[in-house]
Amino acid sequence: MAGLLEVKQLSMDFGGLRALDRIDLQVNKAEIVALIGPNGAGKSTFFNCLTGIYVPSSGDIYFSRSLNREKERLNGLKPDKITRKGLARTFQNIRLFSQMTVLENVMIGRHCRTKTGIAGAVLQGRSSRLEEKQIVDDSYDILIKVGLENMVNDLAENLPYGAQRRLEIARALATEPALLLLDEPAAGMNPRETTELNELITMIRDQGAAILLIEHDMKLVMNLSDRIYVMDYGKKIAEGNAAEIRHNKLVIRAYLGEEFDA
Repeated sequence: MAGLLEVKQLSMDFGGLRALDRIDLQVNKAEIVALIGPNGAGKSTFFNCLTGIYVPSSGDIYFSRSLNREKERLNGLKPDKITRKGLARTFQNIRLFSQMTVLENVMIGRHCRTKTGIAGAVLQGRSSRLEEKQIVDDSYDILIKVGLENMVNDLAENLPYGAQRRLEIARALATEPALLLLDEPAAGMNPRETTELNELITMIRDQGAAILLIEHDMKLVMNLSDRIYVMDYGKKIAEGNAAEIRHNKLVIRAYLGEEFDA
């Protein structure tokens, strides 16, 4: 199966510390892939390399939002350029505009797909007004998908924790990603919120986006993932489907402690 994302021999050095050591990884169209490992394994550093926050020391990141297009090398591109190419993310620590409304937070994500530009926004011509209305409509539709349509005018800071997580996902979806990176989306969620998150991620995949997921909730990982990569101290130590990872002796010993029953 052809991959939307292909990472080859990716390494990241911070001075004398090697945070990522020759990582290979692939994500295919409409696939949910999990990246697991203990804190400090290098998972978030890997995401930061994919999204342009860090420039990797060596290796290659290739991505295309369509299987009909030739993949482009992402190394060295700025985060906004990478987002426009169809790769969006959430963060381990929620990053919302707390003093803006739920709708406004999603509209900010949607603006990366606008055509009017700064001059049009200032002059407020007819095309600019029509585009702004479309942004509002599209943003509201996304909020319906994530179950936040009744909170559109609430300030982001006033939302319950689980709703804030969904709002960050909604803002990422507003950029129209072909690949969505989720960094510990279930962190801090109660069982009901985690179940709702499971359903949301499945819906996003069913609508055509691929997902790369960092998560410590092993039940969520095992239930959702088509494939799983395991990292330890910056190295990839295992990959496979849920059944293969569940019974991998090295993974059991290093991360799960015992065989895991989903």
